Amino acid sequence: MLDTFEIVTTSGVVLWSRSYTPTSPAIINGLIKNVFIEERTRAGGAGASDDISAANNPPYKHDQHTLKWTTVKELNLIFVAVYRSLLHLSWIDKLVDNIKTLFVQLYGDQLRKSNTTGVECHFDKYFDQQIRELEATAATHDLSVQSTPPRFDQKLAPGDDEPPPIPGLLSRGQSRQANLTSSESTPIATPDTSRPSTPSSTVLTTKGGPGGKISRRARKVTNNASSGDERKGKGGKVASAKKGRRWDADGNADEDDDTQLDYSIPSIDVTSDGDTEGANLPGAMDAVDQESWGSRTGKGRFVLKDLDDQVHAMLSTADSKKAAATTAPAGIVGSSLSAIGGLFRNVVGGKVLSKADLDKAMKGMEDHLLKKNVAREAAMRLCEGVERELIGTKTGNFESTEARIRAAMEVSLQKILTPSTSLDLLREIDDVTSPSTVSLKKARPYVISIVGVNGVGKSTNLSKICFFLLQNKYKVLVVACDTFRSGAVEQLAVHVRNLKELSAREGGQVELYQKGYGKDAASVAKDAITFAAQEKFDVVLIDTAGRRHNDQRLMSSLEKFAKFANPDKLLMVGEALVGTDSVAQARNFNAAFGSTRRLDGFIISKCDTVGDMIGTLVSMVHASGTPVLFVGVGQHYSDIRSLNVKWAVDKLLSPV
Repeated sequence: MLDTFEIVTTSGVVLWSRSYTPTSPAIINGLIKNVFIEERTRAGGAGASDDISAANNPPYKHDQHTLKWTTVKELNLIFVAVYRSLLHLSWIDKLVDNIKTLFVQLYGDQLRKSNTTGVECHFDKYFDQQIRELEATAATHDLSVQSTPPRFDQKLAPGDDEPPPIPGLLSRGQSRQANLTSSESTPIATPDTSRPSTPSSTVLTTKGGPGGKISRRARKVTNNASSGDERKGKGGKVASAKKGRRWDADGNADEDDDTQLDYSIPSIDVTSDGDTEGANLPGAMDAVDQESWGSRTGKGRFVLKDLDDQVHAMLSTADSKKAAATTAPAGIVGSSLSAIGGLFRNVVGGKVLSKADLDKAMKGMEDHLLKKNVAREAAMRLCEGVERELIGTKTGNFESTEARIRAAMEVSLQKILTPSTSLDLLREIDDVTSPSTVSLKKARPYVISIVGVNGVGKSTNLSKICFFLLQNKYKVLVVACDTFRSGAVEQLAVHVRNLKELSAREGGQVELYQKGYGKDAASVAKDAITFAAQEKFDVVLIDTAGRRHNDQRLMSSLEKFAKFANPDKLLMVGEALVGTDSVAQARNFNAAFGSTRRLDGFIISKCDTVGDMIGTLVSMVHASGTPVLFVGVGQHYSDIRSLNVKWAVDKLLSPV
């Protein structure tokens, strides 16, 4: 099992890390000192090219640990994987190379910018995907790269040039130019105590969202770094004292009329012809690359992709730039092992499982699901169903009880999360907006309504769906039916303004329909649908007010809303953070629209904030029987994905 994986700069600043077991900082410090600073280990030119694989770099040994590493010279980055020397991880080289490729493609542009002091780094989901995929593949495939490791005692020929040191680090005995000041140099510290201190211009990684933290070593480096501005230089002028503000009898401030207090408005240079140059207008939107979050089919439809597709596309793009690596055939060894395995299968038989055999293992599986944020009720029902299914069955050859339970639970989770009906939203929209002549139906707008409790992201996810529809050239009307919360209409107005600017490049058309605050939401929705039919809109997206699922007074108005609006899709937004309360939310909202109407789908938001604890998906689907249509994975308009059932099941059954 992997102990630690770190991405550090050549000056020792940790940009990103993942630890499974506590490891001493001296392990990676020793690698930096011996391999890069003092160059005790010859890497055969490692670091001189970004194309060198981790398999071609000699492993670094420290006590009971082995370190596999690779570098990116252009960005001064080192990628290090630490694991126990007793273990044989055939996929470790592939992991280091893939993580390097993904990290450079995701954050390389930010790191290349000059004077960058912070990088928004949401890399956990990509790392987890690679760990999950490589561990699963290692069971059947050998991913080790066949290469001859460089000899540690190999010496350079007299005519050979010394390999250049990694940028930002000094070789032993080498010094910087004499004219560099102390604030520009990087002192070399003892690796057993701490990493080298880093100038303030070094890139540090900050996690997005409130309460974002950086690593302990990075924070220590930041606090100790000197900006060079603490002391005033010789001959420097003392800054003028702040002038006090005086108020006259009329309450007006005594200050210059040309003083600019609103610094959020950028300065605009106007040429003699009246054109503006270099104006960065507030609210300007950057174009979104379609290939970054979906793809077009042969018929021109834009479909969303999941995280696995995104990672595979990034890796395949990087692999296409390299020569195809040759793999060694299995040969006689593989066929011999298969023959021996077949012989033992004929000798060893299975075991018939009883309730006593399953009790302890099923308790462990239930605890595992609870740790994955699955509600207790759903976890108990799942385990009871698996237990009834397994009692009296026979285990396979060389198959443990735990492995059999895991396989049965995987099948049960797939059955729950796999929808029983088609969720092709684009086809349903076309059937309503452009019906066939045989059906004798009249064309009308397709209506989608978003409901949910307060603060789960209804307006944000409505905007994401709108952006997805704009990719398919639909004419969309966004309706503001949250007439209670202050700022709800203005929030949608900002989203529509941004989407209009994006739709000018991506295609489609979007407008906002609103009647202000204090109005009846059901009447506003009905009037908006009539307006959409008159103006030939394709899709109507209705935003509603958030409400507590246990407040009967607020929930009762949803039945009237469903009758007036009669939406084609009723989607509920639930957040992945909610936990056990998700069962009550799903049931109460599912029953709030009357006896003849139910929810049509879930949108699970904030999946990027919980890691692999995505049990809310199972809890809400199990409680209501309603499938998950979309999952939210970020705060941008393109951060929405279709649910990949295999991805969700692998997350739920992954080790805690």
